[in-house]
Amino acid sequence: MIRESSFNKSWPIIPLSDAVEFLDNRRKPVKASDRIEGEYSYYGANGFQGTINDYLFDEPLVLLAEDGGHFGNPDRDIAYIATGKYWVNNHAHVLKPKNGVDLNFLFRVLQRYDVSSFIKGATRAKLTKGDASRIPFPLPPLDEQKRITSILDKADAIRRKRQQAIKLADDFLRSVFLDMFGDPVTNPKGWQVKPIKNGLKEVKSGWSAKGESYPCKKGELGVLKISAVTSGVFKPSENKFVNKSIAEGRKLVFPCKGDLLFSRANTRELVAATCIVTESRRDVFLPDKLWKITSDCSLLLPEFLHFMIQQPRFKNLLTSQATGTSGSMLNISKGKFENSVGIYPPIDMQEKFKAVFWKVNSLLKSVSTSNSMLNDGFNSLSQKAFAGEL
Repeated sequence: MIRESSFNKSWPIIPLSDAVEFLDNRRKPVKASDRIEGEYSYYGANGFQGTINDYLFDEPLVLLAEDGGHFGNPDRDIAYIATGKYWVNNHAHVLKPKNGVDLNFLFRVLQRYDVSSFIKGATRAKLTKGDASRIPFPLPPLDEQKRITSILDKADAIRRKRQQAIKLADDFLRSVFLDMFGDPVTNPKGWQVKPIKNGLKEVKSGWSAKGESYPCKKGELGVLKISAVTSGVFKPSENKFVNKSIAEGRKLVFPCKGDLLFSRANTRELVAATCIVTESRRDVFLPDKLWKITSDCSLLLPEFLHFMIQQPRFKNLLTSQATGTSGSMLNISKGKFENSVGIYPPIDMQEKFKAVFWKVNSLLKSVSTSNSMLNDGFNSLSQKAFAGEL
């Protein structure tokens, strides 16, 4: 991660407030229940969150997570560039570079900055405007800023191509699912229809321990964040460090290969997210907002259930049953989930889909390994760039 200690000592180091103008006063929060989808991008702490029917900004700016960001995670961004016409909620700071500061350079400095020492909040990490203003910011000459960003842009382009391969694999599996089983809501193939609970053995939630803002290291213990599931791919690195002494005596729920995980509480866009656990882990456990679903494999296979839940119409039916008073964090009850009606194709067909799923996953494993190496390489290159070693 980028830290003040890694900056070239010959460059001036200034407070972030001297490098940017904060446009936070122009942000407007919108309850998920009130947001109307439209043609404009809607941004929050972790970048693009969906669309909206109006906009607040119409110029390229840098967004920096205020609360709910991936603080402390060396492989996740906490800053983004927003372009075009868009809306920003109150979970991201809006930064406009001042004269002498390149927009892309501003983004690259903040992208994976270690802001741990500036974070407040016990339950939800927050980077206030006052604390963000004090972040040390390097200011090399403008030409040097542009040279550095040009190098990092090229390296990042390679890394993103690997990420595109992962998305293409998911699109392929969704296509295979629809070809084999059809839409689970309209049920064009006439499969048997029953409540989901008929094909389940157990729905178990975890324990939301108080975790730190940074992930656990080898030999330590961590509680999974909801973001470990919401991309549709199991990401055990998305966790918060928990002292083992705090967890002692607790019956922790650990993810095992083949398990189906389900996000019962989140924003409307991310509630009812699922993923299949692709590797057993004993160093990370589930919070109470994630369910570990054990199916009756004579009726429903977890791989089939995962993709059935993620079909747009089916997921909309689930999320429409979610409740919440604030509008920002919604919750699906266990009863409503279990009583939702799903299709029950023959188990031999589900087995065929399962085989395709794990073959694709096997191919993705090598891509993910390459992606992890590229992530490490990009982080290393960033550190060298800001140290003036390129």
